[in-house]
Amino acid sequence: MAQIEEVTLDGMTHLVSNRALEGETMLLNMGPQHPSTHGVLRLLLELDGETVLNAIPDIGFLHTGIEKNMEAKTYQKAEVMTDRMDYMNTVGNNLAYCLAVEKLVGLDVPVRAQALRVVLAELKRISSHLVWLGTSALDLAAMSDFMYTFREREMILGILEMVSGQRMMTTYIRPGGVWRDVPVEFEAAVRDLLKIMPRRIDEYESLLTKNPLFIDRTAGIGKISAEDAVNWGLTGATLRGSGVNYDIRKFAPYSGYEQYDFEVPLRTEGDVRARYLVRIAEMRQSVRIVQQAMDKMPMGPVRSNNRKFVPPPRSEIGTSMEALIHHFKLWTEGFNAPRGFVYSAVESPRGEQGVYLESDGGPKPFRVHFRNPSFDNLQVLPVMAKGFLVADLVAIIGSVDIVLGDIDR
Repeated sequence: MAQIEEVTLDGMTHLVSNRALEGETMLLNMGPQHPSTHGVLRLLLELDGETVLNAIPDIGFLHTGIEKNMEAKTYQKAEVMTDRMDYMNTVGNNLAYCLAVEKLVGLDVPVRAQALRVVLAELKRISSHLVWLGTSALDLAAMSDFMYTFREREMILGILEMVSGQRMMTTYIRPGGVWRDVPVEFEAAVRDLLKIMPRRIDEYESLLTKNPLFIDRTAGIGKISAEDAVNWGLTGATLRGSGVNYDIRKFAPYSGYEQYDFEVPLRTEGDVRARYLVRIAEMRQSVRIVQQAMDKMPMGPVRSNNRKFVPPPRSEIGTSMEALIHHFKLWTEGFNAPRGFVYSAVESPRGEQGVYLESDGGPKPFRVHFRNPSFDNLQVLPVMAKGFLVADLVAIIGSVDIVLGDIDR
């Protein structure tokens, strides 16, 4: 029976079996670059022929120090760094951070701003799933879906640019609401997307879902049980693909999600194919949520009127000296948050995106820490990969849908 021993490689201590140390099995580096990941990941593989006995993730090649850098900035200025973590879910990162700030200082958010937050967060969820679907299929040599999914993603990035001036790093959601109201072209652009998305999702499925080659590469591969998924702290589609019904939007609604009618897609197989089917169904549910939000979009302000924490409208700055001074002081000195700590979470495309925020009473956060889903979901890779072939690893890693910016923060 194989025994586990510690071995130091490249200054890192890893657990490997004595069979590997004695040469009975092979130790192989996979990475530190790999096509099925967003970012740079190294896997230390222990192989028996082509069968994976162990897969040890080695992270840190993309480390940015975002959390510590945020503690050196005021609450408003720190927000721009959240876009750079999970760069497939920039709107969701902004939302999680802003919800934490609002909870910490007791800041209200107008109902129109809440509805706009939901619309943009769900559009970004669709965009993220499109990137995942296109790249994961490409890794398995299915090239067509990649071109189709990026076609629709361009439409979503165009909408984000329309409202924020940026395609990806939007920082559109701000504490107390959003940066500004959406332009008049916004509704038509969103409704055009809503019209075509259902049949476009049908197109993606027509290429993959019943494709025998795709089924062979995904069905029964990278299986994890519901019990193991919970014990390892998985969230998102990786958890729901194993049959566990947990979605923050339902479990602890935020930004008015409780008023929208949608379902949480579940599968019980716990394999690569199940996680694929869950994300396909999630795109359909996101279209459903956006449709409801657009149909009952309320009118009114998009930013809180609490001038202690929210800058005055730009239209007032040119006509009011008090507004100009207030704007200047907020952006140079910031606002003092009351002492205390909060935790706020949203459902990102990858799972539970949580923010722990602590204040010492000053204008800068004393402690910022993110509970990023990619970090927690990646750790289960040794369980998913054990007993499968090296060729299956690309499919398994892709099905977890990690973003290294979400991990190396």
